[in-house]
Amino acid sequence: MSVTSSVADDDMVSPEVVSTIFYSATVSDSLCILVAEIVPGGGHRLTWGNEGAEQLLGYGVDDLYGVPVEQLFPSLGGGELKLLLRRERSARMTLPVRTASGATIESVVMTTPSPGGRMWTVRLLSTANAQERALRATADAHERRFSALTERSPIPTLLSEQGMRLAHVNDAFCALVGRRAEQLLGTGWIDTVHEEDLDGVIEQVAAALDGGEVDIQARLVREDGEVRMTIIRFAHLFTPGVGAGFVGTIEDITDRLAFETKLAHQANHDPLTGLPNRTLLAQYVADRFTPGTDGLACLFLDLDNFKVVNDSLGHTAGDQLLIEVATRLRATVRPNDLVARFGGDEFVVVCESVSEDVAVALAERISIALAEPMHLGGVDIRPYASVGVTVQTAEHTASEDLIRDCDIAMYQAKAGGKGRITVLDQRARAEARDKLRLVADLRDAIERREITLYYQPIFDTRNGSPVAVESLARWEHPERGMISPATFVPLAEESGLISGLGLLVLDETCRQLAEWDQLLGSAAPARANVNVSALQLDDNLAVQVASALRRHRLAPSRISIEITESALMKDPESARDILEELRHLGVELAIDDFGTGYSSLAYLRHLPVDCLKVDRSFVAELSEGHNEIASAVIALAGTLNLCTVAEGVETEEQAAELTRLGASFLQGFMLAKPMTGGHTAAWFAARGADAR
Repeated sequence: MSVTSSVADDDMVSPEVVSTIFYSATVSDSLCILVAEIVPGGGHRLTWGNEGAEQLLGYGVDDLYGVPVEQLFPSLGGGELKLLLRRERSARMTLPVRTASGATIESVVMTTPSPGGRMWTVRLLSTANAQERALRATADAHERRFSALTERSPIPTLLSEQGMRLAHVNDAFCALVGRRAEQLLGTGWIDTVHEEDLDGVIEQVAAALDGGEVDIQARLVREDGEVRMTIIRFAHLFTPGVGAGFVGTIEDITDRLAFETKLAHQANHDPLTGLPNRTLLAQYVADRFTPGTDGLACLFLDLDNFKVVNDSLGHTAGDQLLIEVATRLRATVRPNDLVARFGGDEFVVVCESVSEDVAVALAERISIALAEPMHLGGVDIRPYASVGVTVQTAEHTASEDLIRDCDIAMYQAKAGGKGRITVLDQRARAEARDKLRLVADLRDAIERREITLYYQPIFDTRNGSPVAVESLARWEHPERGMISPATFVPLAEESGLISGLGLLVLDETCRQLAEWDQLLGSAAPARANVNVSALQLDDNLAVQVASALRRHRLAPSRISIEITESALMKDPESARDILEELRHLGVELAIDDFGTGYSSLAYLRHLPVDCLKVDRSFVAELSEGHNEIASAVIALAGTLNLCTVAEGVETEEQAAELTRLGASFLQGFMLAKPMTGGHTAAWFAARGADAR
């Protein structure tokens, strides 16, 4: 039988030493050594034994070879035999061993796997007396219980019976660090702890040995060099007669941390360009913003004609353009500057320790870089951008002010012409901030229903009686006083508040009509006209009108919806569909400010409307002797079987002329001023009494 060594040259044991040790083990009669191997078919058989094995077991030299291992250990089942002959680690059990005569000898059995995992060295040590057998049996029972609990557990587990030295590790820990149990027992496990985390781990072990339950986040280094981030939890363990130790359980959190990092990146970065998004931009500026200092600059970029690219070449080309812009921005700015995608086709660059001149120079370099041609969808295009530049001043009290100001500067650049670079104008900044405050106040006023309605009567030219009212929104600001609808209605449209404002006006008008019905009976106004913004012309309008009527138990004929001519002409086909829905609902429809929107008369003929309102500018011309347009509008309405309402009537002469021209209804300050709901009720009540 030959023996070779495969250890490194530095650790080479001389053949003489190996031969001496092997000879001693072979001829020893006090040391029982066996070799077990896996044989074809999967069983385990003895393939060698020394003289001590022959004497202890009573087998002859030739009879020992080929004995099944399970025959040698009759008390072991299949599962327990696998625990004894482990490929990953040595094992130790106290077992009855069957001799050649059939008798059993209580022995300590120790097995050690070979590196290949198909051969085991088996050592047998007969127990000396009853006390030792009892102690060993107790120890083995504890070890078997621990093995049963931990060996197949997916939780990596360490067991120290005394101090830092491990008495046991399970397979899960071996798999985690990529090492065999023999390499880890004793103090070998410490080699798996990352050197930068070692001191902390040792401190926590010391705390556990003192009776504590502690944990620490630490890196473990696998044998192949891979680093795994773990949480190690140590609990105190005391073994009588041995001393204080610990049980350690390990949670591998590497994948979880990687997933959390990925989620955090996705939450703070734009998925298309990979740039930081608005959330990370705000945090970045806030971290670097110190009130009363300067040198922090923001450049706000908006791509010119980006919608044209999307509409003509498609959204895929638009995405490619945004990606290319992001790439060019990163390549142009300084290494420490932040480039973020603010949203849509808007980008922000943040610079530290720069003057206004340096920030403008950077904006110019960016504009030049972006204007280089790029090929998209078979077309060469040059991306241009409007750039707003703002450098922090003493007036900036919060980081949000800086970002808001560069946004304002960008809009100033767009207003001056595309492809421009504009440094924030302080006067425009003040106006923009004032506008933002007014928008916030308007939002609050709508939510609190602080927008009040006034009602202006509309008169029938045939008998001069009031037949309807027009609802007019009014806003009295607590600090600025009465604000004109010409100011707050466009503001509501720009800021996305028009839907809320329109719903408020519609609902309050219906509520007021219902209240008038209760107060006045048949003397109540027969109808109320409600103005609708162009931005309200969508599929929800008819649903909202129907809901308001149903809520206040009104017939559809009690409401007339007024829509400006210019609103209808923005998208005539869509507008016609919406008007058809309203007509089907049963409400009346009127075109407001007719004659100012340059509509097609041929198209007008197909619109499902009931009335045309003659714009007040044409009524005013009557005082100067010009009745051509008013006359034409009234005549056109008559031809189309539509009624007309002339608004803005200020004099008796205008009223007389409009009546002569054939106007159906009149409305204006000369006839009746707009009034609150209560005053309107009193006014109609008085008119009803006069009529009686």
